[in-house]
Parts: sequence; structure tokens; C-alpha cells
Amino acid sequence: MSKKIVWGIVGIIVLVGVFFGGVSYGKGQAASKVATTGAAAYAGARTRGAGGFGGATIGQILSENAQSITIALPSGGSEIVLLDNTTPITKQASGTMSDLAVGTTVSVIGTANADGSVTAQSIQIRPAMAAKPTQ
Repeated sequence: MSKKIVWGIVGIIVLVGVFFGGVSYGKGQAASKVATTGAAAYAGARTRGAGGFGGATIGQILSENAQSITIALPSGGSEIVLLDNTTPITKQASGTMSDLAVGTTVSVIGTANADGSVTAQSIQIRPAMAAKPTQ
């Protein structure tokens, strides 16, 4: 065989190896991220996504008005979530601003702002979270 053919075959083998290595690495990263954010969400924790997505904030509403709700975080802190009449609010059926009462557990998807607040892209009213068992 000529050297060009040998190098071509070696190049193809390297490319195939790199491709499958990347696929394997990506699957591990995706599974790890889903496991981490899923477990945190069900534990009532706050999660943040990458980039402009912002992630989800889950907790009980401490206060509300026409422009925002303040959510108590399981970590003991709180977060202000900005919203308006166009922010989708869902539950088993479509919700409205009047459904956002103090003590209601919500999941907020939005974009983090420089001042630490979040501008809501959607709010989902969730069933009350069960208390963590004590040991």
C-alpha cells in the first residue's frame, strides 16, 4: 500500500475514535446534569441553568404584588421574581396572578438580573412539598 492510503486510514481511525469519545463524554455530562438538577428540584432546591436560560427557582411565596413575588428558598434565603400580565402562569389548568398567594409553592423559569432578582418567563404552581423526614 502507498503511504497516502495508510495515512488516510490512520486519519479515519483517529477521527472515528475522537467522535465516539466525544459522544461518550457528552452522554456522561448530560446524565450527570439531569441527575443533579432533577434531584435538586425534587428536594425543593434552587437550580440555575447556563447562559441566558437562567434555570428554575422553587420555593414558597413569601409576598406578592402586581410586579413581583418573593420566594423563600429551602437554603433559608429568598429571591425576588419579576413578572407581568404576560408571564405564563400554569397549574393543572391555566392560572392567573390571583393564584400567586403567600404560601403557594411555585417553580419559576426566568433570566437572572444583575441585582439578584429574576425576570420570570413562566411560573408553574406546584403541589405543596412534603416535609423532609426527621431522623
